[in-house]
Amino acid sequence: MSYQVQRGDTIAQVTQRYSVSWERLRQMNPDAVGQSRRTGRWFLKEGAVIKTEDSFETVLKQKVEKVAVQNQTVSSAVDTHKKETWSEYIIKPGDTLWALAVKRFHVNVEDLIRDNNIEDPRKIMPGQKIRVRRQSLRGTQNVVASWYGEKYHGRVMANGEPFNMHANTIAHKNLPFGTQVELKNPETGQVEKAIVTDRGPYVAGRDVDLSYALAERLSLLKKGVGKLVMKVL
Repeated sequence: MSYQVQRGDTIAQVTQRYSVSWERLRQMNPDAVGQSRRTGRWFLKEGAVIKTEDSFETVLKQKVEKVAVQNQTVSSAVDTHKKETWSEYIIKPGDTLWALAVKRFHVNVEDLIRDNNIEDPRKIMPGQKIRVRRQSLRGTQNVVASWYGEKYHGRVMANGEPFNMHANTIAHKNLPFGTQVELKNPETGQVEKAIVTDRGPYVAGRDVDLSYALAERLSLLKKGVGKLVMKVL
């Protein structure tokens, strides 16, 4: 199958979405990737058409199953009170499901696909009506936090924006982008608010990655890894 790269698409998003390794994707699509002369980082060229081997139906099924498992894990780990509300939106020229999910509604794009029985996310049409399910997740949980900073400063995050190590942001494995949380260091009593902008961490046993500034304000810079109490606002 083929896919046209949209503005904000990252390598991590595309490889995860189509269950293909970065090495294989690059081998199959040499004209759709580029490398920065300044930083040496690879990127996908906006508007380029890339080809993958798996069918969309197979990938979609895998994504839905994966999201279901993640949601079950979150439900069992977090003491929350869920309240769902629905709204409708009419697709406008230039809209993409990814941008609508991440930038406008702050929901997971997989949920948007599933809730509207969309077979091919690339083929949404202006005038098409979609339903948006919003979940209000409120509650607290104990989390293991690490942090990332200067090495990633300026790099594009999973939400399509450049990472700012001085902003109060966190990476979380599945909370929708734009979700606001409150983090407390139980040892010091320090409390800070943050927003979910990235995916991760990808180290076993860790639940959230803090920006450099957030780690500094919560006294986790020197420790590197520590326990926090996270409340979804």
